[in-house]
Amino acid sequence: MLKAVLFLAVFAPFWQDLPPIPQPLNVPKPGPATSAPYAPQPILPGGIVIPLYPPDSPYLNKSRVNEPEQYNMSQAVPGRINSIVNIHNPSIEIHLVEKGINTGAAVILVAGGGHNSLNVGSESADFVPFFYNYGVNTIILRSRLRRDGYNPRTDEVNDAEQSIRMVRAYAKEWNIDPNKIGMMGFSAGAELTAAAAVLYPDFDKKNNSPTDPFSRFTSRPDFASIIYPGPSPFAKDRTAPPIPRDVPPAFIVCGGSGDRVHAVWAIEYFSAMLALSVPNIEMHIYGNGRHPGDALSDGSHMSGGLTDRNDTPFGTWQIRFIDWFRDLGFLQKPGVETKAAKDVAAYVAAEKH
Repeated sequence: MLKAVLFLAVFAPFWQDLPPIPQPLNVPKPGPATSAPYAPQPILPGGIVIPLYPPDSPYLNKSRVNEPEQYNMSQAVPGRINSIVNIHNPSIEIHLVEKGINTGAAVILVAGGGHNSLNVGSESADFVPFFYNYGVNTIILRSRLRRDGYNPRTDEVNDAEQSIRMVRAYAKEWNIDPNKIGMMGFSAGAELTAAAAVLYPDFDKKNNSPTDPFSRFTSRPDFASIIYPGPSPFAKDRTAPPIPRDVPPAFIVCGGSGDRVHAVWAIEYFSAMLALSVPNIEMHIYGNGRHPGDALSDGSHMSGGLTDRNDTPFGTWQIRFIDWFRDLGFLQKPGVETKAAKDVAAYVAAEKH
């Protein structure tokens, strides 16, 4: 005991003199308010940010388009943006991969949040390095929200459709294959993704003005990843739209009984596609799985996106997606026709005969 007291007496001053921990550096923050439309700032370093619409677009709320976005920052991880609200000038943020590994594929990430916030941390930013390792380019969509006065079935779907057109329009400049551009949506973002996957003919028809530089590019996604989705256009309380013959392949994921409501919505989309024998529709309903944000028995909450989910199979859904993505040819070199495209062409041709 005496030795311990002497040790503390000798070394305690050194412990008390530890240098202070520096403040976090390069913490992202929203841009300032100006008289011009708000300029969205990148969520991650190196992001190329482009507003979806020109300043005079009728899609924008001109009385609020200059308002800055509001960030909800993590309290535990310095510099991490958990979610964003007050989005009035929607945008895309592009993150490219090295040319040596580039497959030309591009995934537009559409975060969820119940249309009340945009969970860009777990359901967008985390996927940028994940997809980078597979040579897949990523685009973070910042779409508008119902909490800010926008309609999920029109305004938010328009944002999703417009994002596809814009990525396709700049595909050559970004070394992206224009035939390998799709969406991955989560919860409310999956609701938008499902709508974009079937409503693109109507959007393209309504937005074909010769003065619109993006009108010559289709808003059809080449694939749709629908992750623990909100209600699709095929929900029971909605009037189902016609399904385009060239509707893209879909990968659908949800928990089962633990996320029953979202599982039903997932099954409704899958069933609508299956009824028409649409090719390459894959669905995984996990026996052990809850919706992100749901409270657990210990008082904690489920996280979304790439979260491990306590070693359950639901925590590996992203590997199942990569299996599906590779099987359909999206991880080949740019310019090589995918199996997905060949199967869609064969499916369309079969109807004509």
